[in-house]
Amino acid sequence: MPYLPTSQEWLTQSSLLLQARPSSARITTKYTIARPQASKNTPSTSEAQSSSTPATAPTRGNLVLKTYDPVSGACLKYRTDKAAEVGRLIASLGRLGKIMAGQSVQEESVPDATMTDAPPVEHATGTSTPLPEVVPVKEQKKDGGVDAKGGGGKKKKKGRK
Repeated sequence: MPYLPTSQEWLTQSSLLLQARPSSARITTKYTIARPQASKNTPSTSEAQSSSTPATAPTRGNLVLKTYDPVSGACLKYRTDKAAEVGRLIASLGRLGKIMAGQSVQEESVPDATMTDAPPVEHATGTSTPLPEVVPVKEQKKDGGVDAKGGGGKKKKKGRK
């Protein structure tokens, strides 16, 4: 089965497949990290490797997501190596897992919870909590006669002999 071109297409197709067959369809994930290739020109002794560290490219990981239904034979695959997309796809697996478990998925809106223990809120009567009094800070003089706000600036560095 070829890979789907976008992650959004994989998400929508997978959610439709899971809604159609929640008991038989499964999602599998596979994350692989490519090992850095050792160049053939470097000596194989441990001393040469420890003394010089060759500049290697950062390792890249691939995430492959597969939604498969053995009853219908449908297989949806998506592969990515983008870190931001990997995080977003892993987060969306929870939503797909709820569909797979047969639970209802709410659309990002959480209703306000009503607290039965709390007394009912009275409407505003025009009074509010009083603000604490602001006490002005007196300007204090330091030893040199400089205001506390000034700070005195940078100090000279002593010269080396």
